[in-house]
Amino acid sequence: MSTQLQAAMEGLISVFHSYSGKEGDKYKLSKAELKNLLNGELGDFLAASKDPAVVDKILSDLDENKDGQVDFQEFVVLVAALTVACNEFFIGCHESSGENKARPGSKKV
Repeated sequence: MSTQLQAAMEGLISVFHSYSGKEGDKYKLSKAELKNLLNGELGDFLAASKDPAVVDKILSDLDENKDGQVDFQEFVVLVAALTVACNEFFIGCHESSGENKARPGSKKV
């Protein structure tokens, strides 16, 4: 039986590879593959953005080696950044609602 973290890691790997390799390198996401992944997996995030160039901006920000594609390591950076942003948002919601319980590993403000 896998732990929650192991299941989350397996999920990240599975999602990445279910979109990668349709247009070339099976270990990287092309711009079209990245767009399909974002629409399929994070459609709510994209829908919130009114910027038609959002996929281009995400690709540009993630593509550290500037090869025009997103490899798994670059993809994980996106997921980590979104996860941190969501965590901060939910912490802010809990704190603004008066729920200010100490969380394991958190700093009390």
